[in-house]
Amino acid sequence: MKRLALASLLAGLTLAAALLLHFGLAEVGAALKAAGALGLLSIAAIHFAAMALMGVAWWLLAGGRGAVAGPQTFVWGRLIRDSGSEVLPLSQVGGYVLGARAIILHGVAAAIATATTVVDVTLELCAQLAYTALGLALLLQLRPETKLAFPILAGLGAAVVALLGFVGVQRRGARLLDRLTAFLAREWLSAVAAGAVAVETEIHRAYARRGGAFACFLLHLAAWIGTAFEAWLALRLMGATLDFAAVLVIESLLYAVRSVAFFVPNAIGIQEGAYVMLGASFGIGPDLALALSLLKRGRDLFLGIPALLFWQFVETRRLWSRRAATPRDIPKPPQAPGAGQREYTS
Repeated sequence: MKRLALASLLAGLTLAAALLLHFGLAEVGAALKAAGALGLLSIAAIHFAAMALMGVAWWLLAGGRGAVAGPQTFVWGRLIRDSGSEVLPLSQVGGYVLGARAIILHGVAAAIATATTVVDVTLELCAQLAYTALGLALLLQLRPETKLAFPILAGLGAAVVALLGFVGVQRRGARLLDRLTAFLAREWLSAVAAGAVAVETEIHRAYARRGGAFACFLLHLAAWIGTAFEAWLALRLMGATLDFAAVLVIESLLYAVRSVAFFVPNAIGIQEGAYVMLGASFGIGPDLALALSLLKRGRDLFLGIPALLFWQFVETRRLWSRRAATPRDIPKPPQAPGAGQREYTS
């Protein structure tokens, strides 16, 4: 797994660099300059609002007002989850584990953190499929002659089958969940993995809260649509006058491509190539497409680096507190007078 991630990361970096060199660093830089600091701050604010929505969605799965922690804890966990996936050279699975770990440090039980992460990811995938279906419908309306419809529809069908299989794994019980948590413990952080039976119980509880589960789905869908508004604003600031519906099509298909390439850390190269190809279908030049991709990566660094540094500070302080509480020097029992001295007889 680590070798595959490293190889895909290197391949992605090579592809991204080749695209930038081919289409011109100066042109891409001019588009980024047009967006400026205002563009970066604007899309960062919109993206943070979307993450806050997704954090609240996660909190609802844990019981809402009856949860052991407030919504701000789950918003923080969501920020760490996305920061880990987008800033660190990790796959999306690594981000999931970091997010769960973050809320565990704020008092959420490991079983609840693991189970609600699994259910939250499932419902987010459902919302993403709905988002992609919306994008496909708009694509057929805007470009009836497109040849992308069939492969997108086929991909949606395959994704639905995969999602049903993922839900089936959750329903089949403790044996498969035990393998999942064992994998997380071995590959990432042992503190995240909880007992399989406890995780299974919490998964069923999360699904049993149907109101919370449905609200979670709707909030995720709203957050996905928010990503389209974020891209639309960025393109406007760079001088591209594209309708919101067209941008929604591009964004929905982009994230569908990113989901397929989940094994590539940070989707490096994949995102850039997808933006160039999808943008060309709607008249967006490759310089603007690459600038939009880089602006989003700048947004991820702007939000993610401070969050990860603070999270690391919390982890380090917790570790030092544990060490300070552990006695290092065990006092020796008192010895009787003369003990340890050699006796001599005359």
